[in-house]
Amino acid sequence: MQVFVESVGLVGPGLTSWAASRPILNGLTPYVPDEVQLRPPESLPPAERRRTGAPVKLAIGAGLDALSHSQRTADALATVFASSGADGEMIHQICEVLATPQREVSPTRFHNSVHNAPAGYWSIALRSRAPSTSLSCFDWSFPAGLLEACAWCLAEGEAVLLISYDLPYSEPLHAVRPITGTLGAAVLLAPQPTSAGFARLDLQVAGEAGMATQMNDAALEELRNRNPTGRALPLLRALAGPSAEQLVLDYLDGTLSISVSPC
Repeated sequence: MQVFVESVGLVGPGLTSWAASRPILNGLTPYVPDEVQLRPPESLPPAERRRTGAPVKLAIGAGLDALSHSQRTADALATVFASSGADGEMIHQICEVLATPQREVSPTRFHNSVHNAPAGYWSIALRSRAPSTSLSCFDWSFPAGLLEACAWCLAEGEAVLLISYDLPYSEPLHAVRPITGTLGAAVLLAPQPTSAGFARLDLQVAGEAGMATQMNDAALEELRNRNPTGRALPLLRALAGPSAEQLVLDYLDGTLSISVSPC
């Protein structure tokens, strides 16, 4: 599959935006992890803004960062949301309530616990009626989302925005699903080269396991290993630089090979 990248968004520890993160990913600026500041989008109505959890803020923040570098508008832009677990904190709170005699789950908590909640808030905040897909594929959610976005892009002949996001769980869930860091990444893809496009991706799925491309910085490599959306970091590093690069992402029992070329 061949698609073209028009813009990128990034929100993570010490990675406040795509513009601020490019020199870090290129190795020109030291990576210093820091607390992630998440804010609900001002375009949400006040009631919805109060209800938004961290995953919604993270996903929309990464998506808006990508849109800020794009000439496209969100109202007609298809989206793919990918996350290994969505709102783990909300699931933790619901499990705590279900362990009480009353078992009275708040409708707002249940509403925010569903996997496509960020997609719903996105449609409200950006007034979008475009198609949207929400998917989960455990540690391989980012490459699965990337393949889904590419397939949509080529099948429909339209641009699509991929938004991947993952956050840590609270204990005791964290003990069995130890996700580290709060990370959201967005990539705007087009089926044909445009004036806004700056990179071409050629993707191929292989059925055999291989060595995944790693990050040179130890802290970024830990983020790649410990956060499912961190699997996007080698691709984002390649997109941050001016040179062509061949990289490999783990995907299920095999790999996803990606050739990144400037255009």
